[in-house]
Amino acid sequence: MTPKAAEALEPLFKVVLGHDMPVGVEFWDGSRLGPTESPARVVVRSPDALRRILYSPNELGFARAYVWGDADIEGDIYAAVRLMADVAPDDLRIGLRPLLSTVRAAFELGVIGRPLPAPPEEVRLRGRLHSKRRDASAVSHHYDVSNDFYRLFLGSTMTYSCARFVEAGNDLDTAQTAKYDLICRKLGLERGMRLLDVGCGWGGMVMHAARTYGVEAVGITIARQQHELASKRVAEAGLAGQVEIRLQDYRDLHAETFDAISSIGMFEHVGLDRMAEYFTVLHAVLRDHGRLLNHAISTPNGSRYSNRSFLARYVFPDGELQDVGTVVKAMQQAGFELRDVESMREHYALTLRQWVANLEANWDEAVRIVGERRARVWRLYMSGSAVSFENNDVAIHQALGVKTAADGTSGMPLARTW
Repeated sequence: MTPKAAEALEPLFKVVLGHDMPVGVEFWDGSRLGPTESPARVVVRSPDALRRILYSPNELGFARAYVWGDADIEGDIYAAVRLMADVAPDDLRIGLRPLLSTVRAAFELGVIGRPLPAPPEEVRLRGRLHSKRRDASAVSHHYDVSNDFYRLFLGSTMTYSCARFVEAGNDLDTAQTAKYDLICRKLGLERGMRLLDVGCGWGGMVMHAARTYGVEAVGITIARQQHELASKRVAEAGLAGQVEIRLQDYRDLHAETFDAISSIGMFEHVGLDRMAEYFTVLHAVLRDHGRLLNHAISTPNGSRYSNRSFLARYVFPDGELQDVGTVVKAMQQAGFELRDVESMREHYALTLRQWVANLEANWDEAVRIVGERRARVWRLYMSGSAVSFENNDVAIHQALGVKTAADGTSGMPLARTW
């Protein structure tokens, strides 16, 4: 007699979710594990989920099952992620005894077979880490998905970075505009200045700076779809004579000078090994008294996403988070004088929750545009990221540096004016 899935797989799920399972689990045959009353539950819809886990007995196997739809999370996805994160190790690996028990259960359930293909949304990059070609591939994987898809959850500003909620009731567009304005004020922008925005996305920062502060602005990106839409948005806003959008790598900046530089949500793609080069290049193209604002996610001691992780394979291949102290040190070594560091951690959690709400409200359209698997990737990654910011597992900092002149003057005001 074939055993119930819950009975056969109990050892595996108790390893993954802890002996006192915080969420309920429902299997394809109707059997259940864990509490019957919980804010969320994991639904294992198909025996294929078990096969994926057996061939990749770590985080990646579970991620593949979720992306394919063989497993799902019902109810409050934030509660599910939070509860599972509290009991599951960061680098999930199943021990030999529960793995053998699961293999035996798989035979009894009749689900053993050849390895199943990974979802096509999964990526493994080739070439030298953080070379121009490989970085272009990594950026394209994440950003060249569909401009229409991003518009569904980013809102009218098309801003894919942490917003600033001056008041709790601010809507997303208001909060994103407030973030841009804070950065403009920190940079001391004035009419006639020349601004460089590194990793300009869909052009939000350069357009705001040009319209509101009268600067001339150059935005650079290596994502082709971003470049196309940002150029179109600039033209439609009547800013073509004031704003230039380039398809350009920061390493190709030469023989020009800017009065101020912003880098918002791009630094995570640079990598520890390229950090000195990154800040050196930006220092070289900045005039004396010019300011740089680097807006980036951080984590204590830094972190490079494991190649076996969900984020590395599906979301941010080659992504790296740095310790804010390491960033400050690198800026100083490149010649910048650090003037201000501000954490916006809580703001990013609020931003992500609004993105997830927008995605879920437009779910059918998202699936039509990019397919259900990719929509599931974004829902899981943004929900998980929101919880990470709320738990203080990761943070986000704006670091402001100035290029002092040879005589030691900085051009900075004696007190913060922003």
